[in-house]
Amino acid sequence: MAGQKTLFEKIWDKHVVATFSDGRTLIHIDRHVVQEVTSFVAFQSLRKRNFSVRNRELTFGVIDHSVSTTPGRTASTFEPTRGRIEAMQQNCRDFGIQFFDVNDPEQGIVHVVAPEFGIALPGCTVVCADSHTATIGGIGAWAWGIGTTQVFQTLASQMQMLRKPKTMRVNFHGTPGFGVFAKDLILYLIGTHGTAAGTGYVVEYAGSAIRNLPVEGRMTICNMSVEFGARSGLVAVDEATLQYLEGRRFAPKGKDWDQAAASWRNMRSDGEAKFDREIDVDCSTIRPLVTWGTTPQDVIAIDESVPEPSSIADPERRKAVERALSYMNLRPGKPIAGTPINVAFIGSCTNSRLSDLEEAAKIVRGRKVAEGVQALVVPGSTQVKLAAEAKGLDKIFQAAGFEWRESGCSMCLAYNDDAVPPGTRSISTANRNFENRQGPDTRTHLASPAMVAAAAIAGCITDVRKL
Repeated sequence: MAGQKTLFEKIWDKHVVATFSDGRTLIHIDRHVVQEVTSFVAFQSLRKRNFSVRNRELTFGVIDHSVSTTPGRTASTFEPTRGRIEAMQQNCRDFGIQFFDVNDPEQGIVHVVAPEFGIALPGCTVVCADSHTATIGGIGAWAWGIGTTQVFQTLASQMQMLRKPKTMRVNFHGTPGFGVFAKDLILYLIGTHGTAAGTGYVVEYAGSAIRNLPVEGRMTICNMSVEFGARSGLVAVDEATLQYLEGRRFAPKGKDWDQAAASWRNMRSDGEAKFDREIDVDCSTIRPLVTWGTTPQDVIAIDESVPEPSSIADPERRKAVERALSYMNLRPGKPIAGTPINVAFIGSCTNSRLSDLEEAAKIVRGRKVAEGVQALVVPGSTQVKLAAEAKGLDKIFQAAGFEWRESGCSMCLAYNDDAVPPGTRSISTANRNFENRQGPDTRTHLASPAMVAAAAIAGCITDVRKL
């Protein structure tokens, strides 16, 4: 039907500054968040050209990737990254940017704090030099990761030059079974369709299963849009979105809130809107999942066995599976359940919010971490940490033998002092299981917080439904 638009098209149209004959479009950026690892060169470029930050009130700085998460940490706890952190502190002071420093009560992972404080809002355009900025689409924003050059461009102009992506809708139908969480839904999608299926698209997630997810679960789905091949994922605004955002520090207040909420209720695709591609997923068939290989598409249900390369017809795929199994030191045809683990990590921008920690705590309560397993919980922000402590979750985890940490990216990427020892096996709530992702020669399995908690207790990959 004429005039019917997708959610993405509505946001795109409202942010067009100019269009060009070569197919590119200049887009206004509503919120820009910078972090210490990827912003250094951009700030140097501003100084070199004697530029200021175009809209300081729309720009925010965080420390998350390189900071230590050990209790009592400071900027200098992990010496190799101290210079990077100190440079970020100085850059934010020099350019007058709102900054959440190492020991700020509002410090945390960028994609956790942006929605947590209402920095990102429905219908906004949000960028950060981190691919998992897509997370923020869970509140109905269009959010994506940019490169260092684009950080400079956004700081200087508050705009980005883009080519309009195609649109895809993934409809998650049905009711997920017991022990199945948002992480399982997105892993199932990636495992079924591959890590390149979303390339060139902005993906909208819809259907009854998405509507029934809490907003934090929707952010988990959008987070791994990147592993699906897309730069952005979105979920339409509903009453749950508004309830999540009302009262947040940077969200509108009073009459401004009423006006904004009325506008945001239109942040959904029109009934007759057309997508370039649609995918349907029956959630009732999904069981708890865990990855076995070195990409997120290498995933199986917990009651399945490691694949047999000989059964794969495509020679390139067969070769990739053989390489992955060799790196992961797994035997074809062997059940994935029962695979011993050395490390259990609950954290990252994918699964470190309060609801994630609550699900893990349900499994951990009254139990003990298996002997020889290092288990740690790293909240996604200081506010998440404080909220969890107010509920007594820290005591539950510590009584079981988990380490309770300060907030940060931690073991997701080992760009700090949290790394998996070489040659050992980890089960993680993060988003990537690439070779050497958690440290040199480390073997990573991805799963939901509940599944990671269950593995920590059992000492091996196990079916959370049995606990």
